[in-house]
Amino acid sequence: MAKLSLFERRRRRVRTALKSVSGGKPRLSVHRTGKHIYAQIIDDAAGKTLAAASTLGAKGSGANVDAAKQVGSDIAAAAKKAGVTTVVFDRGGFLFHGRVKALADAAREGGLEF
Repeated sequence: MAKLSLFERRRRRVRTALKSVSGGKPRLSVHRTGKHIYAQIIDDAAGKTLAAASTLGAKGSGANVDAAKQVGSDIAAAAKKAGVTTVVFDRGGFLFHGRVKALADAAREGGLEF
């Protein structure tokens, strides 16, 4: 087996811990790149994405904290529309800091519970 990167080890550790505490709740998964940030609410039991939001369609917004806050409020609104109120937060291998934290805080303010 090839040696895993620190990011991949952290991502697997986070995902494994979430599976033990999720209790069948959907997962709010966050992914960030240098240019964009993405959020999805995923029902792992059914293997379906219930709601999604990202900075892809937004004009002039880059991968900054303000854009992450906007994505957080967008995902909360999309979750309400899909009938989801409680989720487990999957930060992947990303540290809970900066843009990831801004997205999480905005999603909480928008009504998501995690």
